Amino acid sequence: MTALRIFAVYSNTMTPRILLCASVAALFASCSSPATEGQGETKDTAATSQAAPAVQYYGDTSTSDGAMAMADFATAVAGKDSLDGKVDCEIITSCQKKGCWMTVQMSNGEPMRVGFRDYSFFVPTTGLEGKKAVIQGRAMREITDVAMLKHYAEDEGKPAEEIAKITEPDTSWSFVADGVIIRD
Repeated sequence: MTALRIFAVYSNTMTPRILLCASVAALFASCSSPATEGQGETKDTAATSQAAPAVQYYGDTSTSDGAMAMADFATAVAGKDSLDGKVDCEIITSCQKKGCWMTVQMSNGEPMRVGFRDYSFFVPTTGLEGKKAVIQGRAMREITDVAMLKHYAEDEGKPAEEIAKITEPDTSWSFVADGVIIRD
């Protein structure tokens, strides 16, 4: 083969590949190049997070509009066995194993257990203590047997001595939530 023919064969097969590779390399280089001054800057979010509390949604998305305060909830359930509604409350604790329930503070100081409809969502297992929540669903007066009370105590991580002291069923309010909003 003559040198001219070798060059023609070589250039016909390699030139498109070389141009393609060079184009792709230039594209990647332009995507990863540093931003020019004033572009891509992020604001300090520390001040922003203090001004607007973080909000997390679990289950059905809802708003806090129309949520009753816990004192109003106590009045609304007086003499009833159940109530559908939306309640603004403070979280005491949550299940440390799965996040499959939480307890909230009632206005009389008692805890109210909140479960989640059909076990369809969970909340964080830690870090909820003292946070505010809006729970939407159905409140029910119920009797919890000793075995379930002991199970709940185990989920909370209570010591064996404290669990052994549970010997009586408990009559209290529980709540089955369709949705939960948690805010700092």
